[in-house]
Amino acid sequence: MATASVAFKSREDHRKQLELEEARKAGLAPAEVDEDGKEINPHIPQYMSSAPWYLNAERPSLKHQRKWKSDPNYTKSWYDRGAKTFQAEKYRKGACENCGALTHDKKSCVERPRRIGAKWTGKSIAPDEKIETFELDYDGKRDRWNGFDAASYAHVIQRYEARDEARGRYLKEQQLKKLEEKNNNRDEDGVSDDEDNDDSLKVDEAKVDESKQMDFAKVEKRVRTTGGGSTGTVRNLRIREDTAKYLLNLDVNSAHYDPKTRSMREDPLPDMDPNEKFYAGDNYNRVSGQALEFKQLNIHAWEAFDKGHDVHMQAAPSQAELLYKNFKINKENLKYQTKDKIMEKYGNAATEEVLPRELLLGQSEKEVEYDRAGRIIKGQESALPKSKWEEDVYINNHTTVWGSWWRDHQWGYKCCQQTVRNSYCTGAAGIEAAEAAVDLMKANIARKVATEDSAVEPEEKRLATWGSEVAGDLELDQIKLAEALKKEDEKRREEKDERKRKYNVKWNDEVTVEDMEAYRMKRIHHDDPMKDLLH
Repeated sequence: MATASVAFKSREDHRKQLELEEARKAGLAPAEVDEDGKEINPHIPQYMSSAPWYLNAERPSLKHQRKWKSDPNYTKSWYDRGAKTFQAEKYRKGACENCGALTHDKKSCVERPRRIGAKWTGKSIAPDEKIETFELDYDGKRDRWNGFDAASYAHVIQRYEARDEARGRYLKEQQLKKLEEKNNNRDEDGVSDDEDNDDSLKVDEAKVDESKQMDFAKVEKRVRTTGGGSTGTVRNLRIREDTAKYLLNLDVNSAHYDPKTRSMREDPLPDMDPNEKFYAGDNYNRVSGQALEFKQLNIHAWEAFDKGHDVHMQAAPSQAELLYKNFKINKENLKYQTKDKIMEKYGNAATEEVLPRELLLGQSEKEVEYDRAGRIIKGQESALPKSKWEEDVYINNHTTVWGSWWRDHQWGYKCCQQTVRNSYCTGAAGIEAAEAAVDLMKANIARKVATEDSAVEPEEKRLATWGSEVAGDLELDQIKLAEALKKEDEKRREEKDERKRKYNVKWNDEVTVEDMEAYRMKRIHHDDPMKDLLH
């Protein structure tokens, strides 16, 4: 047998360890125990993680695979649920304003909100909760069953045991009845169908067998494999020929399908003929058949309990259903009595007139149910729920709501087309006045534009060459202008050739209009590209 390899400080320690093992084998020394107080089997090697089956060991003996050092600070206890510590008689400062408990504030209070809190009434002060803190170890923090009370499952076991007992009694009663019938038939006919009776009893026993009932949704089928056929279990969740509800309409904007709950509340094919489709959404089942009757029964039980009747749907369902039936009968009787009284007093005008042929032939098989407010409860159309905000509230004599009209990036009222929120409705007269004002404004703008286009352009002043203004009625003498041009040519020739210039030069300071015009005509323009070809 192999032994554990342990490192000793000296050879003497090794010898003492061997003597101690021999004494334990002979029964002269006490056996070695672990931290739990249990005896350690010396025949199990200490280095083995799992002991052999023939040694009858309860657990592995390798110490480093077990937690042999336990922290005393860790605990395995759990919270005391629902425990209360102290109940005060009056409100304390810093306590919950709603219930008066000192262990939480008003925001964290789980009790029903009171109309007047305990802070102001000082009555019905709730007791303080027991607050505990634990320091859990690694396993305790991750234990999902920590704090679970196994005794709370006892009522489930009792219910199943009672069901089994009732089932056994029922089976025995059925067997006794069949035995009596068999004896009677034997006495009368002299022939008995033992095989049929035995088969029926076997069927009843098969019904009682829970092990077979558990596999009611399983189908045994042969699964082909490479190594030959093998029997496998396949769950038959639904008939495979039926189309899945999420494949009825592949449009992205169609009814929403929740894959987690496998529910599709709205109708995936609302435009399809109701007589042809087999699925109209989960909400259709909630408002049809016995589901609606059960809902009305619950509502009647709640209303009756609020009015003082001792009715509880879960505690006494038969009593609640009987009261609901009596309520419907009394309601119908009262309705007919009221109708008869009105007809006796005022007469029935509906029977005197014959209904038009259009109304008689305009009937339909579609059933639509409305409530007193005119909302659709049941029918082809889905009922649109009202929001908690105010709807269809008309103010200041308006017949439409704010936001029913839009123009030029502004919201307004459609009835009067005003864009001021709290304005008074002026109706059609206000619309006509607004349109007239707009037309007048457009006419004024057009007239202003026309006057600007037809404005008198400023008269361009004619300036003479020397910078003074030229009169509009100025006329040049052509003869004098020709002479002035000749003088200008001679003057230019003299400037070009200084030798032809006379010694005694006469100078005349008088400049006429013709002279200025001749100078202007003979002047050289430096920007003129043809200036070099002029002279």
